[in-house]
Amino acid sequence: MATVELRFSALPGHVRTARLVAAAVARRVGVDESVLDEVRLAVGEACSRAVGLHQRSGIDGTVRVALTDQEKRFLIEVEDEAGPIGRPAEGGGGDGDAEVGEEDLGLAVITGLVEEVEVDNGAEGGLLRMSWPIANVPVEA
Repeated sequence: MATVELRFSALPGHVRTARLVAAAVARRVGVDESVLDEVRLAVGEACSRAVGLHQRSGIDGTVRVALTDQEKRFLIEVEDEAGPIGRPAEGGGGDGDAEVGEEDLGLAVITGLVEEVEVDNGAEGGLLRMSWPIANVPVEA
């Protein structure tokens, strides 16, 4: 089981890099070509969501993306440092409702793209796990 890990500052400009790396690793481990766009889009949504959570919470932490080849599945984990899932928005009020709506929309897009999605709490914050079947023989180095 091989894992590629990417950590980046919670800035929107780094989301594109995470998408490109995820697509490249997915292709390398044997994810079917017809699914690569879904991988790219789902990782973009997950990373954008994590960046948004950091920015709304005023946290300067990093976003972690782990890409793991599990023989028959390609697993991607996106972890933020914005605190446990379900934590109420600081200050409460009407703005918190809008923030939850934006997060829900991102999760809806992800669940529409990915068959297996799990949202949980990670070591420092939220953890989103997504996986795809590996259809092809991996490309040799």
